[in-house]
Amino acid sequence: MEQTRQSLVQRLLNKVEIWGNKLPDPAVLFLILLAVVWVLSWALSGIDFNVADPRTGEPLAINNQLAGSAITQFMSSMVTNFAHFHPVGVVLVAMLGIGIAEYSGFINAGLRALLSVTAKWLLTPMIILIGIVSHSAVDAGYVLVIPLGGVIFYAAGRHPLAGIAAAFAGVSGGFSANFVPSALDPMLQGISQAGAQLLDPTVTLNPLNNYYFTTASALVVTALGWFITDKLVEPKLQNNPVDGDMSDLPSMEPLNDDERTALRWSLVAVVIGIVILALTASYEGSPWRGDDGSLTSFTAPLMKSIVPLIFLLFLIPGLVYGLVIGSIRNSKQFVEGMTKAMQGMGYYLVIMFCIAQFIYAFGQSNLGILLAVKGADFLQSLSLPVGITITGIVFLTGLINLFVGSASAKWALLAPIFIPMLMQLGISPDLAQAAYRIGDSSTNIITPLMPYFPLVVVFCQRYVTSTGIGTLTSMMLPFSVCFLVVWTLFLIIYWSLGIPLGIQASYEYIAP
Repeated sequence: MEQTRQSLVQRLLNKVEIWGNKLPDPAVLFLILLAVVWVLSWALSGIDFNVADPRTGEPLAINNQLAGSAITQFMSSMVTNFAHFHPVGVVLVAMLGIGIAEYSGFINAGLRALLSVTAKWLLTPMIILIGIVSHSAVDAGYVLVIPLGGVIFYAAGRHPLAGIAAAFAGVSGGFSANFVPSALDPMLQGISQAGAQLLDPTVTLNPLNNYYFTTASALVVTALGWFITDKLVEPKLQNNPVDGDMSDLPSMEPLNDDERTALRWSLVAVVIGIVILALTASYEGSPWRGDDGSLTSFTAPLMKSIVPLIFLLFLIPGLVYGLVIGSIRNSKQFVEGMTKAMQGMGYYLVIMFCIAQFIYAFGQSNLGILLAVKGADFLQSLSLPVGITITGIVFLTGLINLFVGSASAKWALLAPIFIPMLMQLGISPDLAQAAYRIGDSSTNIITPLMPYFPLVVVFCQRYVTSTGIGTLTSMMLPFSVCFLVVWTLFLIIYWSLGIPLGIQASYEYIAP
C-alpha cells in the first residue's frame, strides 16, 4: 500500500513538473503580460463599464496603451520606471551588506556556532529556527543549513533525512517567518505599496509592516515543524535505511580558536552598534526622530533608514570578522565581497526590469482599478466574512506558488489585483501582504519547480541512495499541509485579537 501511495505521488509530481515546465521564464512571463495589458486596454478602451473611479469619482475609462501618445510615453518612461522601481534599490543595498557577511565567513561561522551548542533534544527546533534566520542571507540556508541538518542528525544517531526535512521546512517552508529583518521585507512592501497606489496614490507602507506577525510566526513554524519532524516524519523514515557513502558526506567542523575569536569580536561590534543606535535615538530631539518627535512615523529618519540599517547589520560584523580572521585583508577583497553578492543579482534585475514595465502599463491602463472594483463588488455580493476572504487569498497564493516560485515575481503579478480589490472591501494592504506571505511559504517545499528542490534531493541521496522527487515530496507534504492550515488559522486568530501586524500597519483601509 505504501508503495502504491508513493507511485501515485510520483505520477502527480510528474504532471506538475510537465505543466510547470510549459510556463515561460518569469521575466518573459511579465513581458507576455505586458503585451496582454496592451491588447486588453485597446479592446476595452471604448466600453462604458458604468463604474466610478474610486480615486476621482469620475466614470472609469480604460486607457488604450497602444495609442500613439501612450506608446511614446511608455518609451520615454522606460528607464525611469526601472530606476525608480522601489524593490530594486532597497534589495541591492541590503545585499551589499549581506555579501560582505557571506564573503568573510561570518554567516557560516555564526550558524555553525549556534548549531554546535544545542542540546540533543533541541536539535529539531534549533535547526528549524536557524533555517528561518538564514533567510537574511538569501541562499545561505539552502547551501549550508539543509546539508548540515543531515550531518547533525546523523551524528546524533537520528535519521539524517529527518534533519534535512527539518532544515528544509525552516529555510523554505518558513520563508516568511523571521524575527530578523531581511531584504524580503522591503521587497514585498515596495510591491504592495505600488499595488495600493494604483487605487490610492497617498498610501505609504512601512518596510516592517508585517514584522510583529512574522516574528510570532517564527515561533509557530518552529513549534509546528518540531512536532511534525519528531512525531510524523522521522518515525516514517525508519523504513528508509541509510545506505549512502559516508565518506562523501559534508562535515560540520567545529570552530577553531581563530574563528571563535573573530566571531566574538564581530558580535561585540554588533552590540556596540545597537547600543549606539539606541542611545542616539532615545533622547528627545534625536535626529532619528520625525518632526512630531516619533521614531515610528513615516517621516522619521529611523524608519526611512530601515534598509541601510539592515545593510550595516551585516556589513559591520562581516567586516570585523573578515579583518580578524584574515579573509578580508585589503580594500580589494572588501569590494570583491560586495561584487560577488551583486553577481548573483543579475537575473533579479532582469525580472525587476520586466516587472517595472508591466506595473507601469497596468497602472496607466486602469485595468487594475476595473478588476479591483468589479472584484470587490463580486466579493461584497457574496457577503463573505473577512476571515474567509483572507483564507481564500492564502490558499490561492499557495496554489499559484506550485508553478511560479519567485516570491517577488508572483507578488508583482498578484499585488496589483489583490491589494486594490481588498482595499475596496476595507482590508488593508498590510493584511493582504501577510496573507500572501503564508501561501507563498507553505507550498515551497513540495514543488519540484522550486530551484533548490533538486539540490535537496541530492542532499538526501547522500544518505539514502534511492531518494527521488516522490520521496522528498512525501516527506515534506505533512509540513506543507500543516503550515498552510495552522498558519492561516493563526493569522485569523491574530487578526481577530487585534494584535498589531507590524510597524505602522493596520487591518482596515479607510478611503480618504
